[in-house]
Amino acid sequence: MVLSACTGAGGDGFGYGGYSLVRVKEVRVGDNSLAVTPPREWNKISASLFTDIRTVEDWTQNGPYLDGISFVTGLKDGKALVYQRSRDDRQVPKFRSNMTPPEITAIVESLFRVRGGAVDFTTLALTPRPFLGAHGFQYDFEHLDSDEVRRKGRAVGAVIDGKLYLILFDAARSHYYNALLPDFEAIVSSARRV
Repeated sequence: MVLSACTGAGGDGFGYGGYSLVRVKEVRVGDNSLAVTPPREWNKISASLFTDIRTVEDWTQNGPYLDGISFVTGLKDGKALVYQRSRDDRQVPKFRSNMTPPEITAIVESLFRVRGGAVDFTTLALTPRPFLGAHGFQYDFEHLDSDEVRRKGRAVGAVIDGKLYLILFDAARSHYYNALLPDFEAIVSSARRV
């Protein structure tokens, strides 16, 4: 389950039922500090469905329980990927600007365990990867959620000027992950800061 399971961002354009269409052209995502070009149309999940965190935006092709891409754009030191109350028993750690890639991936794992209901989470790989002209990382993982659907994911990110930029893809492993991974890679390749 992508970050949309916990949060999302509102959008413009037309749509109904909490979604709006993302066309095949360069679009700004999240807090508008990142632009990407999808290779085909996607559906943007609107803030009317989830609590709005301005630096996070969520897209899906087939619905958030089957696949999704989340954009984290310029997340500042001390901020969280998801909305959470201070009195919540289980917390997703907040981002710190001096975090290493393993520490950032631990936040992602915590997000899936605490907020996404993952009962099993496995890291497949964590490797260096250039992103937005910076020394970034690629994180591949699998998880099994309480709905008994095995999912697979990939996150590509970097800390730039003390802020986190991350694009995360998560989908049902049985079909949707392999079917949509080329879209994710095209979106990551097209990403630029604005």
